[in-house]
Amino acid sequence: MNTITLNDGVKIPQVGFGTYQIPPGKATQDAVAYALSCGCRHIDTATAYFNEADVGKAVRASGVKREDLFITSKLWLQDYGYEPAKKGIDASLRKLGVDYMDLYLIHQPYGDVPGAWRAMEEAQAAGKIRSIGVSNMTVKIWNAFVPQFETMPSVNQIEYHPYQQQKAIRALMAEKETALEAWAPLGQGWGGLLQEPLFADLASKYQKDVGQIVLRFEVQEGAIVFPKSVHPERIKSNLQVFDFELTDDEMAAIRALDKGAGMHDPDTPGFGEWLLTKYDVHADEK
Repeated sequence: MNTITLNDGVKIPQVGFGTYQIPPGKATQDAVAYALSCGCRHIDTATAYFNEADVGKAVRASGVKREDLFITSKLWLQDYGYEPAKKGIDASLRKLGVDYMDLYLIHQPYGDVPGAWRAMEEAQAAGKIRSIGVSNMTVKIWNAFVPQFETMPSVNQIEYHPYQQQKAIRALMAEKETALEAWAPLGQGWGGLLQEPLFADLASKYQKDVGQIVLRFEVQEGAIVFPKSVHPERIKSNLQVFDFELTDDEMAAIRALDKGAGMHDPDTPGFGEWLLTKYDVHADEK
């Protein structure tokens, strides 16, 4: 498995397993367990996925040493601000059943992000988190918040796939050596991405499936990817993208598919307020 060294020196496996929209309980536990059995060592979850505890159960049952795993979670909007974030970080650690998280992210960049970031910096200094980053930051949002940070984000987890290649924010991130993490690396079925004839042709040439072609493009572009699936054959194949390489011409052809827009625009007015009405990560405490 390839690794990428983040701007804080932490090494992260370039391909992992995403758990977004996998229901909590047995579905998450089984999917994570299978991914780990296939050699995956990078698991991505979040408070607002409501499956941190199940990720933790699967990890403990796997027998894989904690130091051989890379576990990511994310702080939700309800816990932004300095004091709430401290509690949110400890809640994620408790649910996961771990002493530290390898990466912890600002999940949605709205509200008291600077206060939450300060708590994350303190947790990093205390050894509760190895690396801290952000998610869904556009150029506008980055410029509003990141100049206030003492620590530069190690990653920005954003929508990224051949139809949405995020050139503007990637250029800004490169200045700070902030790595790109791709959510929806396979497009989540959006826009007919996986039906592109170019991918079918390349899949035939390399004897791979279309998903592997898309993931290989992203890996060669330097992205960290964690495709989600609950299907064993897909979980396994998504990890098998390091035994072939696309040519320069093929990479250029895929870059030309960029539409400059995707499923989600974080700059949409009122989106942060809407998210607060959609997810209540403290519902079980009421």
